[in-house]
Amino acid sequence: MTSRTLRRRLHHGDVDGKTHEHLETTELDGLNEPLLGNDRYDNRHSEGSLLEDHWDDERRKERLHWTLLFSQLIAQWAQWLANIVIVPASLVGRLLTLPFASQNGQSNGLLQPSLSPLQEERLRSLRQRIEVPFDGSRLEHQDALKQLWRLAYPGRELPSLKSELWKEMGWQGTDPSTDFRGGGFVSLENLIFFAQKYPESFQRLLHKQDGSRAEWEYPFAVAGINISFMLAQMLDLQSGKPTSLVAIRFLELLEGDEMAFDNLYCVAFQMMDAQWLAKRASYMEFNDVLKSTRTQLERELALEDVTSVKDLPAYNLLRR
Repeated sequence: MTSRTLRRRLHHGDVDGKTHEHLETTELDGLNEPLLGNDRYDNRHSEGSLLEDHWDDERRKERLHWTLLFSQLIAQWAQWLANIVIVPASLVGRLLTLPFASQNGQSNGLLQPSLSPLQEERLRSLRQRIEVPFDGSRLEHQDALKQLWRLAYPGRELPSLKSELWKEMGWQGTDPSTDFRGGGFVSLENLIFFAQKYPESFQRLLHKQDGSRAEWEYPFAVAGINISFMLAQMLDLQSGKPTSLVAIRFLELLEGDEMAFDNLYCVAFQMMDAQWLAKRASYMEFNDVLKSTRTQLERELALEDVTSVKDLPAYNLLRR
């Protein structure tokens, strides 16, 4: 069976949610509260599930302990090999920087990859983008919102920056600037990129044209902001140097594609909607769907034959 076949089977079995395999995911630290949650949502957790979470934490700690010991032994072995055996320096360097992944694609943090100058430059540029907060008083940010409206509704009259019409796009109030929270200006850039690069997929998601939709749907624009935030955390973009397996794989994609983050965003948004439909989810389950989307995305990024965003199985869901 070829790798292409493997990816295709993953697409049909996992991406669209037909296979409901549970994998643990880390919480989205940047979200102080569920995007669409309330007390009814929180009360779903029983005492039994809390006890189960406690045992899961203990098992994770034990796995991490053995992973740390193993990685230290490997590092010592690689150093010993370099001292007594003549081997290519590149091989020793690869051993010393090999990422050992624990649960959910997280590395132990002891061994860090060496980045090429191009990776360093593009990672620095991406971090600068992520650090820019949305500021509704800045003209360029206002212009970006207007551009998004024109891309979303070509031919329609542009509303004022505070208008009931913005709710049609999935903003929660009449003023979109109040919905950005921790998402930052990059989340607006992501939405604009999506609308420009994959206009058909963008329009289908915006207008909820695929599948049998829930009576209580997720708000499109606010969901997009949370996807940007989720990706930034998943890829360790706010840390000193990415050390998780998923983040290291992303840096390989970034070296070949300066817009890898934006393209990955489009894949993640389309994947989230596919998960939403497969799970027959509604408004209160958005955060669960977002977590399962993160899990699936981590699994796809870990595939050995993925060398670009276009190699991801879920990329096949996108339409131009």
